[in-house]
Amino acid sequence: MRRRRGRGAKGALAALSLVTGLVVVSAAPAAQAQEEVTLKVALTQEIDHLNPFLAIFQSSTGVGRVAYDYLTRYSAKDQEPVPGLATDWKTSKDGLTWTFTIRDNAKWSDGKPLTAEDIAYTYNLIRHNETAATANGSFVESFDKVTAPDKNTLVIKTRTPQATILALDIPIVPKHVWSKLSKVDDPKMDEPPLVSSGPFTITDYQPRQYVRLKANKNYWGGAPKIDRLDFVHYDNEDAAVSALESGEVDLVNRLAPAQYDALQDNDDVTLNKAQGRRFNELLMNPGAATKDGEAIGDGHPALRAVRVRQAIAKAINPQVLVDRVMSGYAELGSSVIPPVFEDYHWKPSAQQRWKFDKRKANQELDAAGYQRGADGVRRMPGNGRPLEFRLLGHKGRTFDEQSARYIVEWLGEVGIKVTQEMVEENQVDEKGTAGEYDLAFSGWGVNPDPDYILGLHRCAARPNAQGQGGTTDSFFCDQQYDRLYARQLAEKDESKRQEIVKKMQQRLYEQAPMVVLDYDNALEAYRSDKFEAFTVQPQPTGVIMEQNGNWGYYQAQPAAGGGEGGLPAGGWVAIGAVVVVAAAGGGLALRKRGKSVEDRE
Repeated sequence: MRRRRGRGAKGALAALSLVTGLVVVSAAPAAQAQEEVTLKVALTQEIDHLNPFLAIFQSSTGVGRVAYDYLTRYSAKDQEPVPGLATDWKTSKDGLTWTFTIRDNAKWSDGKPLTAEDIAYTYNLIRHNETAATANGSFVESFDKVTAPDKNTLVIKTRTPQATILALDIPIVPKHVWSKLSKVDDPKMDEPPLVSSGPFTITDYQPRQYVRLKANKNYWGGAPKIDRLDFVHYDNEDAAVSALESGEVDLVNRLAPAQYDALQDNDDVTLNKAQGRRFNELLMNPGAATKDGEAIGDGHPALRAVRVRQAIAKAINPQVLVDRVMSGYAELGSSVIPPVFEDYHWKPSAQQRWKFDKRKANQELDAAGYQRGADGVRRMPGNGRPLEFRLLGHKGRTFDEQSARYIVEWLGEVGIKVTQEMVEENQVDEKGTAGEYDLAFSGWGVNPDPDYILGLHRCAARPNAQGQGGTTDSFFCDQQYDRLYARQLAEKDESKRQEIVKKMQQRLYEQAPMVVLDYDNALEAYRSDKFEAFTVQPQPTGVIMEQNGNWGYYQAQPAAGGGEGGLPAGGWVAIGAVVVVAAAGGGLALRKRGKSVEDRE
């Protein structure tokens, strides 16, 4: 939603209330809620699920990180594994048995104790239920047995050594709640209130509007310093930035460079630029299929040829996107593990890197038999089908919309006609999952341990025969890559594992199911008139949002006299009404909001 409010504009508020009757009604509950401290965070990505077994989107997993606990955590300082629910651990000499000591002071939000049995239940549910394995199944594939001998002891036995055992990015759920369900994807597990054990508890959710959480005062790590945490949905980056400027939200990220620069002069806003853990990529549909190899979707068959994908990689110039679209607030892309994780990051040599070379791209397409027709568009050898590709992207996302214009031009110069298809977030997800695209913009946030991002490109990550359960990024399926994946997972020697991981990235690069375009700097901004500096990860130059953990939200510190308020029940509808009236009237100047009582949310 797009919302703006005025600076003590009583006349404007009165005019609005005459039309809607809603703004004045919401003012009284807002005043009553002044004593609560609420951190309001803008999200431009939809929530796909609150159900932790199904949540894939960064927005959804971010909510999950503050609501649920994990066996271990990543430290704020350097992202190394540190105690979470497990306070200590040891492993057998053969590396196949891990024994964890589980803390005895953790409780669920309904007051029941959290024990090792809950953790064992969570892992075993993922092991034995395909739906439960949707989001995080790769973490438990080598598990042979998971038991809880007593309430404070968890034992995991694996078939082969597993390098990721201290990096199991799996939210732990309450057995006494989930064991009563007939199916994992029960819709009510997307409907708050939801029982959890993290520093915040999900209390309310309205799709495409907001997720509201309250502080867990009994959290084993200590209560947060704020009372509420609201994630507020906005349709696009511009709307989110306007909300920050007006004071409707306190924290935003994924800023476009122009937005970041424009906020430099706002005295109430502090900016944060960090080396990010995300990348943007251009997917090329290599032949979408299920785990069993049955073709799905409608991707252009020419993209099944690695020579065509490699030619496309040479026909585009990601450095231009870094310089012109990202205004230098990014690093040139190459592989799926960003440079922030330097031990695992693979960077192609000057000889290996795809160089922007239209002449060579044209020559390679000519040599492969893709000749131009009278219209200048190349045809497939044999059936003569034109190389006309759809480019799928996110409507309202600056990077996608601006980059698409360059992609269309560059590929047009090598005889490939590209049509932009910018759609809403949910449609991107639906089309991508179904393999109904030729080219597509995508991107991922990467964990300190590379296993998850690497696992997205395995044959096993593709969906089942019903089109469900897959977490594939690109529909890539390559036996050589899969063998390397199995080797890195079982490798106990860290330096040897790093080398295998780099070989995997090189294989992806050469097979080109995608082109990693760039590694974004994380461009964030927050209302420093309401909140003190946030805890970043890693320190001292890391991110506030989209962490591998919840430090930014959990340790949020209100500024003296700031952070009050939040949207009261019913207030969301009232604000939505303001938008409609403002758009219809067109004459109300709703600018930066002041700090008078009647203007607080």
